[in-house]
Amino acid sequence: MNVALITGASSGIGLEAALEIDHRFTSLDEVWIIGRNEEKLRILSKRLRHNNRIIIMDLTDSDDMDAFEGVLKELKPNIRMLFQSAGEGLHQRFDEMNRAEAKNMLRLNCEALTNMTSICLPYMKAGSRIIQIASSAAYVHIPSFGLYSATKAFVLSFTKSLRKELKKRKIYVTAVCPGPVDTPFFEKSERYTNGVIPLKKLIMNSPRNVAIKAICDAGFKRKVSYDTPLIAILSFFAKWFM
Repeated sequence: MNVALITGASSGIGLEAALEIDHRFTSLDEVWIIGRNEEKLRILSKRLRHNNRIIIMDLTDSDDMDAFEGVLKELKPNIRMLFQSAGEGLHQRFDEMNRAEAKNMLRLNCEALTNMTSICLPYMKAGSRIIQIASSAAYVHIPSFGLYSATKAFVLSFTKSLRKELKKRKIYVTAVCPGPVDTPFFEKSERYTNGVIPLKKLIMNSPRNVAIKAICDAGFKRKVSYDTPLIAILSFFAKWFM
């Protein structure tokens, strides 16, 4: 059974990735959509043409992760694509940050992504793709956004290393480093600020554009996917001069 798995599928980039994967790939038997919001996943499920499986789980919950691993052991799917979009951010000075909120962000952005990759890899074969949502913030040192940037730097570094490790298995790994994206992400990340600054609004991209570009770049076996030429240029200069 050929399947594609999308985490964070209830909204934003994950939702658009599920729709694009469903539209683009005819060889899939099922699309598995993973998230915490059952209502939103059921609405998405009705929009998909492929047979699909709704998996309600909290990626930071070890019991949920163990249960998901049990599903994989039982069904033994051939995972053709793993698209990891689940993540969160927080725009706040580190010395003012609530430790519980900081811990949750680290667990979702880093630990959960790593665990899901580890669990899925035994079910991936030559030609499979792994797409991990990092951020252009991985290249920069943003005041009051430092911990989030650090989590995305982890995703970027882990993804690049994993890509090299899996080269002989012909499993291709792509890190996605978009600029600001118009998703519910900012509703949470900016909860302690006055909202998204005008510059971010000016260059903000749609989640659909980011998802399509990511899937296309993964198809071309690219190491990193930037959603626009501007973000690619800014990331290049930030990498060398910040």
